[in-house]
Amino acid sequence: MDLNHYKNKIQEFANDRNWEQYHTPKNLAMALSGETGELLEIFQWLNAEESKNLSEEDLKSAKEEMADIMIYLIRMADKLNIDIEEAVQEKLKLNEKKYPVDLSKDNAIKYNKR
Repeated sequence: MDLNHYKNKIQEFANDRNWEQYHTPKNLAMALSGETGELLEIFQWLNAEESKNLSEEDLKSAKEEMADIMIYLIRMADKLNIDIEEAVQEKLKLNEKKYPVDLSKDNAIKYNKR
């Protein structure tokens, strides 16, 4: 995925609508939270098995909410001058240290709760 391509498309979309004034990090974080809540709502009362086998309608809704989340995340990273791809790479390296395979494999207990 070319994040710069999407960053530019999202920026153009916002500029065409004169939304730059509304796209502060605070507002984007709030919008991101709202979209995450909408994704959670799809799964709220499902058991584990049901959550793996969504109806076509719920799968379509999940897809749309995930896209909204990604759009707001890319936009927020842009506004904060964060290279999101670099941030993900750094975080994965950090997680490898925090969750070594020998301590984490087949274990869902958080690293600092042992």
